[in-house]
Amino acid sequence: MTSYTLFWLAVLVACLIAEAATVTLASIWFAAGALAAILTVQLHGSLAVQTAVFFAVSIIFLVLLRPFARKMLKPQIVKTNADALIGTTGVVLTEIDNTQAQGQVKLEAMEWTARSTSGEVIPAGAKIRVDRIEGVKVYVSTVEIPATV
Repeated sequence: MTSYTLFWLAVLVACLIAEAATVTLASIWFAAGALAAILTVQLHGSLAVQTAVFFAVSIIFLVLLRPFARKMLKPQIVKTNADALIGTTGVVLTEIDNTQAQGQVKLEAMEWTARSTSGEVIPAGAKIRVDRIEGVKVYVSTVEIPATV
Protein backbone atom coordinates (compact mmCIF):
# COMPACT_ATOMS: atom_id res chain seq x y z
CA MET A 1 0.00 0.00 0.00
CA THR A 2 1.40 3.36 -0.96
CA SER A 3 1.55 6.37 1.34
CA TYR A 4 -1.09 8.12 -0.81
CA THR A 5 -3.43 5.16 -0.39
CA LEU A 6 -2.92 5.28 3.37
CA PHE A 7 -3.53 9.04 3.40
CA TRP A 8 -6.82 8.77 1.48
CA LEU A 9 -7.86 5.77 3.58
CA ALA A 10 -7.27 7.88 6.71
CA VAL A 11 -9.39 10.67 5.17
CA LEU A 12 -12.11 8.14 4.34
CA VAL A 13 -12.16 6.72 7.88
CA ALA A 14 -12.11 10.21 9.45
CA CYS A 15 -15.07 11.28 7.29
CA LEU A 16 -17.02 8.14 8.18
CA ILE A 17 -16.33 8.65 11.89
CA ALA A 18 -17.37 12.30 11.65
CA GLU A 19 -20.57 11.29 9.85
CA ALA A 20 -21.36 8.63 12.43
CA ALA A 21 -20.81 11.15 15.22
CA THR A 22 -22.99 13.89 13.73
CA VAL A 23 -25.52 12.09 11.48
CA THR A 24 -26.10 15.33 9.56
CA LEU A 25 -25.07 14.20 6.07
CA ALA A 26 -22.17 16.63 6.25
CA SER A 27 -19.10 14.49 5.68
CA ILE A 28 -20.38 11.38 3.92
CA TRP A 29 -19.85 13.14 0.60
CA PHE A 30 -16.17 13.66 1.39
CA ALA A 31 -15.88 9.98 2.26
CA ALA A 32 -17.11 9.23 -1.27
CA GLY A 33 -14.50 11.65 -2.59
CA ALA A 34 -11.78 9.91 -0.58
CA LEU A 35 -12.88 6.55 -1.96
CA ALA A 36 -12.63 7.95 -5.49
CA ALA A 37 -9.17 9.30 -4.67
CA ILE A 38 -8.10 5.83 -3.50
CA LEU A 39 -9.26 4.43 -6.84
CA THR A 40 -7.25 7.17 -8.58
CA VAL A 41 -4.14 6.10 -6.63
CA GLN A 42 -4.68 2.53 -7.85
CA LEU A 43 -4.82 3.88 -11.42
CA HIS A 44 -1.46 5.62 -10.78
CA GLY A 45 -2.85 9.17 -10.83
CA SER A 46 -0.64 11.96 -9.53
CA LEU A 47 -1.35 13.73 -6.24
CA ALA A 48 -2.83 16.67 -8.15
CA VAL A 49 -5.20 14.33 -10.00
CA GLN A 50 -6.12 12.54 -6.76
CA THR A 51 -6.91 15.85 -5.07
CA ALA A 52 -8.93 17.05 -8.05
CA VAL A 53 -10.89 13.78 -8.12
CA PHE A 54 -11.47 14.02 -4.35
CA PHE A 55 -12.92 17.54 -4.56
CA ALA A 56 -14.85 16.91 -7.79
CA VAL A 57 -16.55 13.74 -6.53
CA SER A 58 -17.23 15.29 -3.11
CA ILE A 59 -18.83 18.40 -4.60
CA ILE A 60 -20.84 16.46 -7.19
CA PHE A 61 -22.20 14.09 -4.54
CA LEU A 62 -22.90 16.98 -2.18
CA VAL A 63 -24.78 19.04 -4.76
CA LEU A 64 -26.65 16.25 -6.52
CA LEU A 65 -27.38 13.69 -3.82
CA ARG A 66 -27.67 15.63 -0.55
CA PRO A 67 -31.12 17.15 -1.27
CA PHE A 68 -32.45 13.74 -2.31
CA ALA A 69 -30.92 11.99 0.71
CA ARG A 70 -32.27 14.61 3.15
CA LYS A 71 -35.73 14.24 1.64
CA MET A 72 -35.61 10.46 1.97
CA LEU A 73 -34.27 10.54 5.52
CA LYS A 74 -36.57 13.30 6.76
CA PRO A 75 -39.06 11.87 9.22
CA GLN A 76 -42.64 11.95 8.03
CA ILE A 77 -44.71 13.71 10.66
CA VAL A 78 -47.88 11.81 11.40
CA LYS A 79 -50.62 13.70 13.12
CA THR A 80 -51.66 12.02 16.33
CA ASN A 81 -54.06 12.66 19.17
CA ALA A 82 -55.59 16.12 19.08
CA ASP A 83 -53.70 17.25 15.97
CA ALA A 84 -55.45 14.52 14.01
CA LEU A 85 -58.76 16.30 14.68
CA ILE A 86 -57.85 19.41 12.70
CA GLY A 87 -59.92 19.44 9.53
CA THR A 88 -62.42 16.85 10.78
CA THR A 89 -66.13 17.56 11.01
CA GLY A 90 -68.50 17.24 13.91
CA VAL A 91 -71.81 18.45 15.32
CA VAL A 92 -72.53 21.30 17.72
CA LEU A 93 -74.08 19.97 20.96
CA THR A 94 -74.44 23.29 22.80
CA GLU A 95 -74.75 26.61 20.94
CA ILE A 96 -71.34 28.20 20.40
CA ASP A 97 -71.24 31.81 21.53
CA ASN A 98 -67.82 33.33 22.12
CA THR A 99 -69.20 36.34 24.01
CA GLN A 100 -70.91 34.03 26.52
CA ALA A 101 -67.89 31.67 26.61
CA GLN A 102 -70.07 28.69 25.84
CA GLY A 103 -70.26 25.92 23.31
CA GLN A 104 -69.64 22.22 22.95
CA VAL A 105 -69.14 20.00 19.94
CA LYS A 106 -68.94 16.27 19.39
CA LEU A 107 -65.92 15.07 17.40
CA GLU A 108 -65.35 11.37 16.83
CA ALA A 109 -67.33 10.31 19.91
CA MET A 110 -65.65 12.89 22.15
CA GLU A 111 -67.08 16.14 23.47
CA TRP A 112 -64.95 19.27 23.26
CA THR A 113 -65.37 22.82 24.49
CA ALA A 114 -65.67 24.89 21.35
CA ARG A 115 -65.37 28.47 20.16
CA SER A 116 -66.19 29.96 16.80
CA THR A 117 -63.17 30.90 14.69
CA SER A 118 -65.02 33.83 13.10
CA GLY A 119 -66.83 34.89 16.28
CA GLU A 120 -70.27 34.08 14.85
CA VAL A 121 -72.87 32.29 16.96
CA ILE A 122 -73.26 28.70 15.78
CA PRO A 123 -76.53 27.00 16.77
CA ALA A 124 -76.83 23.52 18.26
CA GLY A 125 -77.12 20.80 15.63
CA ALA A 126 -75.00 22.66 13.06
CA LYS A 127 -72.26 20.77 11.26
CA ILE A 128 -68.78 22.22 11.91
CA ARG A 129 -65.14 21.74 10.85
CA VAL A 130 -62.22 22.02 13.27
CA ASP A 131 -59.86 24.84 12.27
CA ARG A 132 -57.40 24.69 15.15
CA ILE A 133 -56.97 23.53 18.73
CA GLU A 134 -55.75 25.73 21.57
CA GLY A 135 -55.36 23.94 24.87
CA VAL A 136 -58.62 22.10 25.53
CA LYS A 137 -60.74 24.21 23.16
CA VAL A 138 -61.42 23.59 19.50
CA TYR A 139 -61.97 26.54 17.19
CA VAL A 140 -64.52 25.68 14.55
CA SER A 141 -66.34 27.09 11.57
CA THR A 142 -69.62 26.03 10.02
CA VAL A 143 -69.68 23.63 7.11
CA GLU A 144 -72.11 24.14 4.27
CA ILE A 145 -74.28 21.08 3.78
CA PRO A 146 -74.82 20.56 0.06
CA ALA A 147 -78.44 20.49 -1.02
CA THR A 148 -79.62 17.12 -2.27
CA VAL A 149 -81.44 16.93 -5.59
